[in-house]
Amino acid sequence: KLLCECPPRGIREELSNHSPRSLAVGHCHPDIVKAAHEQNQLLNTNSRYLHDNLVDYAERLSKTLPEKLCIFYFLNSGSEANDLALRLARQYTKHEDVIVLDHAYHGHLTSLIDISPYKFRNLEGQKEWVHVAPVPDTYRGLYREDHEDSVTAYANEVKNIIEQAHKRGRKIAAFFAESLPSVGGQIIPPAGYFQKVAEHVHKAGGVFIADEIQVGFGRVGKHFWAFQLQGEDFVPDIVTMGKPIGNGHPLACVATTKEIAEAFAATGVEYFNTFGGNPVSCAIGLAVLDVIEKEHLQAHATEVGNFLMKLLKEQKIKHPIIGDVRGSGLFIGVDLIKDQAERTPATAEAEHLITRLKEEYILLSTDGPGRNVLKFKPPMCFNKEDAKFVVDTIDKLLTDIEKECLSQEKTSTCST
Repeated sequence: KLLCECPPRGIREELSNHSPRSLAVGHCHPDIVKAAHEQNQLLNTNSRYLHDNLVDYAERLSKTLPEKLCIFYFLNSGSEANDLALRLARQYTKHEDVIVLDHAYHGHLTSLIDISPYKFRNLEGQKEWVHVAPVPDTYRGLYREDHEDSVTAYANEVKNIIEQAHKRGRKIAAFFAESLPSVGGQIIPPAGYFQKVAEHVHKAGGVFIADEIQVGFGRVGKHFWAFQLQGEDFVPDIVTMGKPIGNGHPLACVATTKEIAEAFAATGVEYFNTFGGNPVSCAIGLAVLDVIEKEHLQAHATEVGNFLMKLLKEQKIKHPIIGDVRGSGLFIGVDLIKDQAERTPATAEAEHLITRLKEEYILLSTDGPGRNVLKFKPPMCFNKEDAKFVVDTIDKLLTDIEKECLSQEKTSTCST
């Protein structure tokens, strides 16, 4: 039996291979199962044949997004969505180069490994057309919480990259980033950063792509989309969505503007995805939106997320190994450190902690360059009782770890 990355404790049966963040509204939600079953009994075709579900789903999605994002392409996975976003950007701009954030991960296709520093640094290295900008991390990044204007400072890093690229005759097609860098360490970019970056990128003739695959669909609580945390005046040119929109069913989407879509269509080479937007997938997508609305899961994510953050910050006071607690809604990171001054990643300690948590039927994992950030991205049905159970267990295990360090008289190598 598994308690997988903190889903509700009532769900102790064997879970599927989907990560919990993909199970946006919970494992085997009856409404989702019913929608799939009923549509399967009626009709399922490839997307060469139009069906009302596709149009209905596009209309429902459009109501959650800014008005200019009104063209939708349906696909099967987040990787497919990000690959298509890259194609759209290049066709529209007639440029090739892409700016990404350090330690980013955007998918497993070859095209996406090329723009994922998390992957390519362990493989064939960085391509000439890829440019890596610093993660806008105000806790352990280049410009921290005490910087007078970290927003401008981080955005200027992107501006400098563009200027250097232009000197080499390169042209920017896109700035490609998760709205909240996840693999990069559960980072919350300072508000206003995307606006300034978009200004530099647009001036260079590029577009802004917001990867919402892990962080969209109400997870951040305050807003339906994580990019909206930056402010009402910020709208990406392209938004990508993945697994959570189908609650783990293969469903993904790219939303963009008419101008970008028309430039893509002008090639005369049609875009066709055999199963993207099929009737069953769209029925499931509609059911997910229904559940989020009916069960008030966005407001729930805010309430439970605030409660979880409060509990974790209380642990930060109690356990010096916790250097930072950051997040929004049910997207939260706990940064474990060896010392308060240097903020050295407590990599071994983090690994030890998640191993001990597994023995308690709680599956957490780590992210960030130092593999020291505990990531909390449970299904949005995760509740306060679950939150307290998880944090109480973490408290107990950290206390045990501290006692073990003291008893072994190895405090110099322990986080405390």
